[in-house]
Amino acid sequence: MTASDTVHTAPTALAIADARLVEACLAREPGAWDAFVDRFAGLFRWVVDRTAAQRQLPLTAADRDDLIAEILLECLRNDAAVLRAFAGRSSLPTYLTVVARRVAVRGLLRTLEAGHVPAAAVPEPPPDETARTVNREEVEALLAHLADDEARLVRLHHLEARSYGEISRITGMPLGSIGPALSRAREKMKAHAQ
Repeated sequence: MTASDTVHTAPTALAIADARLVEACLAREPGAWDAFVDRFAGLFRWVVDRTAAQRQLPLTAADRDDLIAEILLECLRNDAAVLRAFAGRSSLPTYLTVVARRVAVRGLLRTLEAGHVPAAAVPEPPPDETARTVNREEVEALLAHLADDEARLVRLHHLEARSYGEISRITGMPLGSIGPALSRAREKMKAHAQ
């Protein structure tokens, strides 16, 4: 193999700066954590808002701040295991988006289970077990129009709230192909629902 046979991509200045920021946080350099929070708090806010919107759950400012704090705590938990696990296979913002989404989903599910979401934010529950069965049958009927791998992908992401990283590990799909595959599957389901 010659040098021309391989493609080398030089890290961008931002990727180098992000790697340095992670190293500084892990070394507990003064001001590093503040710089990390300044750099990624907006991303975490966007992930929390988007995750809540996808589940049609409005958030109060306090709820949003609590979820962002949970994400930041997750980054520090177990001697900053999340930051130590960053291997640079993706950009740091992409990696942190996956982490933040997983934490946000867990937090939103916990809030729902505890019944702390305003009644107007939660869809009207089916009146009885028969209605729940009908709804489940409707979803399964729509999934039946998908190929087996597409249906599995939709179940993992939308019904089990699995992150792209988890789906990749379970299915062996590359991370970059999961989003487009989910979009195609959702489009097929919409077409059959009409």
